[in-house]
Amino acid sequence: METKTERKKLNRIKAVLAETGHTGKWLAEQLGKDPVTVSKWCTNISQPDLYTLFRISETLQIEVNTLINTHEIK
Repeated sequence: METKTERKKLNRIKAVLAETGHTGKWLAEQLGKDPVTVSKWCTNISQPDLYTLFRISETLQIEVNTLINTHEIK
């Protein structure tokens, strides 16, 4: 099992929220999700499914590929 320092940062949700001036709590409310779930996505402890990733991009009005950190997937 990967430790916290070894965990790959597969998504950029936390960074994109900061860039757009939104909070994890706000995103959780928009998606009808528990804030703890969104927090886990933001820290890359867990990942949203593909459908949810598209819902996040629509909510933030950004391209879905902006949410994916392609530098970590090698």
